Amino acid sequence: MDNPLESSPAVLQNKTAAVLHWLFSCVLAVSFGLVLFSLFRSVKFASQLEAAFLVLATAGSLTALWRRLPLQNVVLAAGTIAVIGGGMSALGARTNLPFGPFVYASGIGPILFKTLPWSIPLVWVVIILNSRGLARLMLRPWRKNKSYGYRVIALAALLVLLFDVALEPFARVKHFWLWLATALPLTWQGAPIINFIAWGLIAALILFLITPALIVKKPRAKSGPELHSLCLWLGGISLCAAGCAARGLWAPMSADVVIGIGAAIFAIRGAMW
Repeated sequence: MDNPLESSPAVLQNKTAAVLHWLFSCVLAVSFGLVLFSLFRSVKFASQLEAAFLVLATAGSLTALWRRLPLQNVVLAAGTIAVIGGGMSALGARTNLPFGPFVYASGIGPILFKTLPWSIPLVWVVIILNSRGLARLMLRPWRKNKSYGYRVIALAALLVLLFDVALEPFARVKHFWLWLATALPLTWQGAPIINFIAWGLIAALILFLITPALIVKKPRAKSGPELHSLCLWLGGISLCAAGCAARGLWAPMSADVVIGIGAAIFAIRGAMW
C-alpha cells in the first residue's frame, strides 16, 4: 500500500531537493575554506570567492527549505525577504534611514542603479532564513507550546541583530560600507546603535510576513533536527571572526567568539532534546 503521507511528485521533489542541497552544501564547504584562506593570505580573486560563497549560501539555504516545503513557498519567502531587506537598504543608502548615515564602498561589488549592491538582498535572505532555522533548533524543547511561533520570530530577530554585530567589523575590514559621523556618540566599530535596532525590527517584520509560507501544512514523516542553519550561521560568524583576527581587531573577534559559542550551546541543547 502507498504511503498516504507522500505521493510520487512529493517523493520526486524530496529527492531532487536533497540532491541539490547536498551538492550545494559540499561546494559551499569548499568555498568556505577558500574564503577563510583568503582572509589570511593575499589572493587575487578574493572578492570573487566571497561572491561565490554568498551565492552558494543562498542556494543551500533555499534548497534546505525546499526539502520540506513547496517550491512556490520557498520562492515567496525568499522574494519577500529580498524585496523588503533590499528595499530598506536602498532607502538607507538614499536617506540615512532607518540604519543611520552610511555609504557603500568599493569592496561591496557592483551597485545596481547607483543605489543598491547586488549582494545585499542575498545577504538578507541568508541571514534571516538561517537565523530562523537556528531559532527553531534552539526552541525545539518548546515546539508544542502555543506561543512557539512568536518565540521563534522574536529569537530569530535577535539572532539577526547579533549576526549584524559580528558583520559590521568584518564589513569595515573588507570595505563593504562606511559609516559617517552621527550626533549620537554610542557606536560599535563605527556603526550607530540605531543600525542594530533597525536590523532587528526589520527582521521581525519580515519574519511575521513570511512565517505563514514557511509552515509545513501537510503531514510529514517525523525527522530529526535540521542542522544546516546552525552550520551556515556559525560559518558566517567564523568568517567574521577570522577577518577581524587577520587585521588584529581582537575586541570584535572576541565578541564574535562569544556569540558563536553561546548560539552553539543553545542549538546543540535543542538538537539533543
